[in-house]
Amino acid sequence: MTSTDAAPAAIAPAPPVLAEVVRSGFTEGHHRGSLVLLAADGSVERTLGDPGAPVFPRSSNKPMQAAAILRAGLELSGERLALAAASHSGEPFHLDLVRKMLAEHGLSPDDLQTPPDLPLDPVAAEAYLAAGNVRERITMNCSGKHAAMLAVCVRNGWDTASYLDPAHPLQQLAGQVVAEAAGEPVAAVGTDGCGAPLMAIGLTGLARAFRSFVLAEPGSAERRVADAMRAHPEYVAGTRRPDTWLMSEIPGTLSKMGAEAVQAVALADGRALAFKIDDGATRALGPVLARALELLGVDAPVVARIGRAPLLGGAAEVGEIRAAF
Repeated sequence: MTSTDAAPAAIAPAPPVLAEVVRSGFTEGHHRGSLVLLAADGSVERTLGDPGAPVFPRSSNKPMQAAAILRAGLELSGERLALAAASHSGEPFHLDLVRKMLAEHGLSPDDLQTPPDLPLDPVAAEAYLAAGNVRERITMNCSGKHAAMLAVCVRNGWDTASYLDPAHPLQQLAGQVVAEAAGEPVAAVGTDGCGAPLMAIGLTGLARAFRSFVLAEPGSAERRVADAMRAHPEYVAGTRRPDTWLMSEIPGTLSKMGAEAVQAVALADGRALAFKIDDGATRALGPVLARALELLGVDAPVVARIGRAPLLGGAAEVGEIRAAF
């Protein structure tokens, strides 16, 4: 090799397979990613892939954003606080409460800067369309978070037109809360699907953040968010969603998924997990989450329910998506 020849670039190893797609006994695909499990004392119990590498947690950051809203002075509790941390399904009770939250602060759905969308839940979306409705800002699954963000701006006299600007006081505070909870600096700031600023952290930091919320001092912003989410899980997700099932059926559990196949969970005793499927396939979330919970020692019927991901051939079940670790 001459002095002008460039050395070959190192090729990063592929992330490990977290889930496999098995149809008619034949493995037709794989979903790769990274995962971390934390013991009750906060130590790292198991890792797969590179859980220290920064990712965008997407909506798994919402508990931290809700805590920032409380720190900024907005008085929220119960279902309203749960909805501020939600990726709601767009069911009627979700939309009704978003409207109430806006009206309570002199706001309307027109003030939301979420992109117009259909309900996230397919059943709710079919009913919504059958009623003659069209995509609206309030129907987008992040409208509860945006309603709370607008409300705290009204409360503090902050500009509502620029509430999604990364330089806005609220978004600066949200970044601080994310970094504090994760125990690491924000690696990058991007724009989430709803238009809000999005802070990148590692999966280990994300698991630490959820652990810190369930173990936070009662009355703190972090604990208030965790308590509201756990008390009203149907407002965090919906009636047909794994986050709701898990928080409803395993007392003290905090659970929040994010787009692009991100999931974070903390149990009441401080055990926690976080993972991301690299290709963003949400169909792999359930099987990977169920297996991760099993490895943390969780034994409950809801785990099998969450992990079930059948594949159909015609109307018959011919395979499944299953965890591979």
